Amino acid sequence: MTDTRARRPGPSVRTRVVEHTTDRELAREDRLVTEEPLEIRVRGRGLPARRAWVTMRTPGHDFELAAGWLVHEGIATTDGIERVAYCTDADLAPDQEFNVVTVDLASGADLPHRHVASSAGSSACGVCGKDSVSDALTTRSAAPWDGARPGADVVRRLPDALRERQALFERTGGVHAAGLADADGTLLVVREDVGRHNAVDKVVGARVLAGEPAAAACLVLSGRVGFELVQKAAASGIGSIVAVGAPTSLAASLAAEAGIDLWGFTSPGRSVRYC
Repeated sequence: MTDTRARRPGPSVRTRVVEHTTDRELAREDRLVTEEPLEIRVRGRGLPARRAWVTMRTPGHDFELAAGWLVHEGIATTDGIERVAYCTDADLAPDQEFNVVTVDLASGADLPHRHVASSAGSSACGVCGKDSVSDALTTRSAAPWDGARPGADVVRRLPDALRERQALFERTGGVHAAGLADADGTLLVVREDVGRHNAVDKVVGARVLAGEPAAAACLVLSGRVGFELVQKAAASGIGSIVAVGAPTSLAASLAAEAGIDLWGFTSPGRSVRYC
């Protein structure tokens, strides 16, 4: 009997490649990171579910991604999510079953106006439509971080600690990573995704769904720092950002306005703090 049930997509897929070097060609198997759409639907108490966002992501930790995104957008509070589940609408094709998530909110609040229209984002975009630092800060749902923050010696160790937990990157070389750490440099949670903003949503969502605070002393990033990543850190009450790459000008401006310590070009021997 044939099994017709939908199979949940994995974080990577096998592919065949031919590797060319100066002296040979080698046919071998490789792996590619999976990129699939995820539709996030939101249902307030007593209200029908409505599509809030569609993003391209790496399958896995989808509920955390949805929860973190809702908190960062100011649609849900950290204690305002009642349930997250894959959608089982009869009109969904089998291969779509694990690409649609519905989040039930504890309140009856409807979607903000900016999310009423069907929105979509690529794996490189998470904050389309926000055109100023002041506008981004309106989604801040947590107070600024008032605890200890990592010093320069701890900061320089964080990217290597993150890299040691990037199992999917090790297999594919095609994903970003984000981690939350305490002031002593202990990583609390690490997530990977084809989209850097999705990875940040996932780490915060992991904390929210575990009943832990979304805020932390430090957000560690495997790449550069864009404006939308600082916005997410500010919305969650994160105290500092440590990145392997550089920030953009708008990211640095927002970090300063939000009171977030921003570190870039971080390696064991060097890190640059933006003031």
